[in-house]
This record gives sequence, C-alpha cells and structure tokens, in this order.
Amino acid sequence: MPPPLVTNIYTADPSAHVFNNRIYVYPSHDRETKIPFNDRGDQYDMVDYHVLSMDRVGASTTDHGIAMRMEDVKWVKKQLWAPDCARGNDGRFYLYFPARDHEGIFRIGVAVSDKPEGPFTPDPEPIPGSFSIDPASFVDEDGSSYLYFGGIWGGQLQCYSSPSGGTFDPSQDGPHEPSGPGVRALCPRVGKLSADMHTFDGPVQEIVILDENGQPLLADDHDRRFFEASWMHKKDGVYYFSYSTGDTHFIVYATSTSPTGPFTYRGKILEPVVGWTTHHSIVEHEGKWWLFYHDCELSKGVSHLRSVKVREIKYDEQGKIITETP
Repeated sequence: MPPPLVTNIYTADPSAHVFNNRIYVYPSHDRETKIPFNDRGDQYDMVDYHVLSMDRVGASTTDHGIAMRMEDVKWVKKQLWAPDCARGNDGRFYLYFPARDHEGIFRIGVAVSDKPEGPFTPDPEPIPGSFSIDPASFVDEDGSSYLYFGGIWGGQLQCYSSPSGGTFDPSQDGPHEPSGPGVRALCPRVGKLSADMHTFDGPVQEIVILDENGQPLLADDHDRRFFEASWMHKKDGVYYFSYSTGDTHFIVYATSTSPTGPFTYRGKILEPVVGWTTHHSIVEHEGKWWLFYHDCELSKGVSHLRSVKVREIKYDEQGKIITETP
C-alpha cells in the first residue's frame, strides 16, 4: 500500500495538476473535531487549504503551508471542502472551492494567485449561479475552461429544482436522493468558465451518464450512479469523466467525445479504500498516468482524518482503465 504524501497534517480530496513540469496537489485539510459522524458530513469541518508539490512521483513532497483561510472569505460560514486549481490564459492560478454560506447553503468560490502554491486572494462573493460541492477544473487543448461539480446527500445537489439550480429545497438537505423503479439518477453539473475564470459563460448544464444500452443511469444503481468527486482528464482525444459512487465507495468513470457529454459508463478505477469517502484525481507526468486519492489508514480508520496517496494507473489497448485495488 502506498505511503501518504505527507504525515504532518491530514489531507484529502486531492486535485493534482502539472504546472511548470512540477506536480501540484490541491487537497482538503482535515482536522480533529468532536462533531459526531452524520450523513450531512458535518464532521468534515475544514477551515483552510494547504498546497503540496513534488518534482515527480516518488520525490519528496513539499507542504507550502496555508494557501487560504476561511476567515479571509467573508461569504463563508464553514466547511472548506474539496478544492481544485486551474491556470488561466493570463498565466494566473485560480483556486475553486466549495463552502457553506451564512444560510448553510454550499456555494463555489474562486481565489487568485500569481503562483501555483498561493497564497490565494478570494473574490468577495461566490461565483454567481454556483451551487453544491466538489469543483473540478478542466482546461481543454483549445483553451476552453470548464468547471465540473456536484454532490448528493451533504453536497445538496438533490435540493435543486433544475439543472442550472433553480429553487433550493432545504427539506432535502442531508441523506436524500431519488429512488424507485425507472427513476433516473441525479447528474453532475458542468459550467463553461468565462475568459477571466471568475464566472460561468452561459447556463450550467447536466452531465448525462449513460449505461451500455444508451440509457441514463438509474437512481437505484448505487454501484454506478454519480455521488460526488467529479474529475475530468483527456487521453488520446477521449474525455474521461470520473467520480465517486459514495455509499458503495467506488471510483468509476465514463467516456465521451465531448467535454460536456453525454458520457457512457465504462467501469471502475479504484475499489473501496479504508474510510467512508473516496475522492481522486488523474494526471499525466513524465509519460505515466497517476491516480491521486485518499484513505484513512494513517488515522486507523477515522473517516474525517484522511491522507493523500498516489499510484500509477494503466490503460489497455482499447483505452479502458485497469481497475486498481488499494
């Protein structure tokens, strides 16, 4: 089993990118809390972000320290959850992060730095029209930038009345989701980012995930339906959208010829790890593809005290990702 990247702090939800030929990892920063475990995720009570980096996988990991604090973001009340970072066409770095606002609703914010390790200066308000959790950025080869996001249960995706958001229903906050014969699963969301990387360029839309028969995945198909932890990478012209199945604890993926789908389910990337949550990213560096993920081995199974790890993944001749076992 691979070792944690760092052991001086607990880290989770790693978003890895290569900037200037160096790997940068943008994780959540877990901390000790006395908040009881619940299905809203209140025990995941993070208050700041660190940035990690390394020359290559296997080299020593640098913890660059605190990149942004909760108290620096006026609209945030609590819970700085899984972030990501993108480099804009202006050469600056944009940190995307979810948090609960002062009404208890998750929004997505953006903060800016001239350096990939930060520190990051947040915008005074969340991205207009943003909602839910787990933003994942993707910059395509033509320079177009996208933000994928969403999460059910504590991530509140099930609280919204339309693909672009609409009305928020607080009665659905918590461990709720659609169910029943023939009922479609909830879909993750994607928004194309504006040129300045601070807003959406047009309406947010659903990412539809289809089964082998070309039908949308069903809500009761918990081994395949979307739960949280969106990620996008591109290999050989194919878009790979990967995500967590939540209560069944798999990392799975679907593919498309378009960054906005529809996507067809392809299989598992990672079997369940130690701990309840599973969250990942995939990045190419020095000719190999790497899976960054977390588990709770270091904390001996405490689900809100996680540690980021990394392992190589491989593809077969048809482009299918070979499933990894922790």
